[in-house]
Amino acid sequence: MRLWDISPPISAATPHFPVDTPYAQRWNAQIGPDCPVNVSAITLSPHLGAHADAPLHYGVGAPAIGSVELSPFLGPCRVIHAIDKGALITPEHLGNPEGLPPRVLVRTCRRAPTEWSPVFSAFAPETIAWLAGLGVRLVGIDSQSVDPADSKTLASHQQLLKHDMRVLENLVLDDVAEGDYELIALPLKLVTADASPVRAVLRSLSSSPKPSASSPLP
Repeated sequence: MRLWDISPPISAATPHFPVDTPYAQRWNAQIGPDCPVNVSAITLSPHLGAHADAPLHYGVGAPAIGSVELSPFLGPCRVIHAIDKGALITPEHLGNPEGLPPRVLVRTCRRAPTEWSPVFSAFAPETIAWLAGLGVRLVGIDSQSVDPADSKTLASHQQLLKHDMRVLENLVLDDVAEGDYELIALPLKLVTADASPVRAVLRSLSSSPKPSASSPLP
């Protein structure tokens, strides 16, 4: 089965919100006559690159990323293109919801950003509520946030909190066609953190027929 890596590279050049800590790395040990290994230390915001927000990010007393259930981050998903639709993605931009799986990733831009800009597409809060009503448990987007950069209310994040949904931001969907896939994007078990980086990938769905009730399992 084919894999699509939908995570941007993380380095000192990775774009980030002005409030976030950029990536930095130093070497605590390096291979040489008296040392057999390289050992580094890194600092970065957990919102850098492809990442999963925790409810704690936008809710007082809400769970940290290390305690959220993992199942929303793994399983069938649908990639939908809503490219160049303006500042807010509305339900009308997402097409026919028939057979929608529990995970929805939305491509909003032609190429994933390689530098910080406050101008990007986000979700209208009614879109999050609409998807929740259809049984969606996780939403993802290829822009920097599900809310506009200048939002003071984070209305779409608040809809995520209200409906207990998970979210992925900063995905790279440039080379992913619309359709259904398997999503694998597990957050780290950071027990007190407000987010976690993820290595998000899509895998093609198996075309093999499902075993019938009388078929022996391998």
